[in-house]
Amino acid sequence: MLLERKKKHDARIPTSSQADIAFLLLTFFLVTTSLNVDKGLMSTLPPRGEPKPIPRKNIADIFINAGGQVALDIGDGLQPVSIGNVKDIIKQRLAVNENLIVSIKTDRETKYQVFINVLDQVQIAYGGKPRISIAEPES
Repeated sequence: MLLERKKKHDARIPTSSQADIAFLLLTFFLVTTSLNVDKGLMSTLPPRGEPKPIPRKNIADIFINAGGQVALDIGDGLQPVSIGNVKDIIKQRLAVNENLIVSIKTDRETKYQVFINVLDQVQIAYGGKPRISIAEPES
């Protein structure tokens, strides 16, 4: 009587389709992933042209120093103000002079978030299309 030997089965995982599966997963995640895209500042720049002289009474200067302190030229010199009060002061000046242009000047070391907060306050004060001049920082 002959005994048959049991055949040993190897415990292997077939790897022939792993590359296909990896490619399909990679494609799936690339197609379904959405990226957050910064939209930047929503400002419309004026068309190119010759600079026009602006009367001094139509300009409201805002200065922001490196420490984030805000000063506004209220007519009788620079007055320190809080960022929250910028909107109210600009609204008062707009009620008196509808041709008001706000000039924002910062220090090179000013934090970007402080600048954006002041810019937001000015845009809220105008309500519609603000007239803002962003002056170049001094070196």
